[in-house]
Amino acid sequence: MASSDSSPNTTTIPIFISANSLHSILTHNSLIQHFQSSLPKVSPTIHTPIRQSFEVSPSSSLLLMPSWSSSPSFPYMGVKLVTYFPQNSTLNLPGIHGSYVLFSSSTGQTLASMDGTVLTLYRTSCVSGLASKFLARSDSKVLVMIGAGALAPHLIKAHLAARPSLQRVIIWNRTMKKARDLVEDFSKSDEYKGVCFDSNENLEEIVKMGDIVSCATNSQVALVRGEKLKVGAHLDLVGSFKHSMRECDDEALRRGRVFVDNEGAFVEAGELVGAFKRGVIKKEDIVGNLVELIDGTKTGRKDDKEITVFKSVGSGIVDALAAQMVYENLQKLA
Repeated sequence: MASSDSSPNTTTIPIFISANSLHSILTHNSLIQHFQSSLPKVSPTIHTPIRQSFEVSPSSSLLLMPSWSSSPSFPYMGVKLVTYFPQNSTLNLPGIHGSYVLFSSSTGQTLASMDGTVLTLYRTSCVSGLASKFLARSDSKVLVMIGAGALAPHLIKAHLAARPSLQRVIIWNRTMKKARDLVEDFSKSDEYKGVCFDSNENLEEIVKMGDIVSCATNSQVALVRGEKLKVGAHLDLVGSFKHSMRECDDEALRRGRVFVDNEGAFVEAGELVGAFKRGVIKKEDIVGNLVELIDGTKTGRKDDKEITVFKSVGSGIVDALAAQMVYENLQKLA
């Protein structure tokens, strides 16, 4: 893993990396590959406290996600600052905004600041895409996307990159116009000419069709009913990061082999916290995490009939890896 850190006697001029620059540097396929090759190597050396969440108002939050490396092979530390204002939808504004600052872990110098909102969209979706490489059926044909917010197109692209067998994407959203608009955007893209995109307002009906069901909402009521999941389905849960949030019911967890991105999900994810309290499942029932899937410590999908569930809440490790990839690619171009 290349180091772009400056020597201790060199003054580093921090750079700002805009959203447009991030889009030009990152692809979902390349970031999925970077996570797959790097996560097992760097995870033991990166310290990532559970994110700090502060309630700004009853509906709004400020989140802090720091991380730092203790290894010279990954000479970085960073912090992401995120604001969560779900009521922004009434103002036609994104509900999540963020900034990421990357530092040298050997000198403490600021190396770069970048658009944390776009960085989060890429890293979150690519974590889900990577998980689907291990947990979704290799012959998956239908992706059901629940939610049509800012994260939805990234999740769609990440799953398509991870599972090129996908032939159809069905989008559902509470406001169906957003789903139809997203369908129109994808249908215009030359990149996905071989994929059929459509929307459907009958949520229960399309859940039954999904080989992969991906959820990115701030719902506080279960949207996916486990009894509706087809045999062999993979359920990808991305939205919840508070105890009050919930995207699937207990039956989905009961039917599936459940994996998490990291152990932060045990204390943050509303689906899991609620299921633990109700005695539906125990922490010991969680099969494994993303690093264990990658390094083979835990077996992913065992056969074509089992249901798999992946719950992600995000972590400073994947933030740091995504920021590292962006920064080092820019350094090569300098």
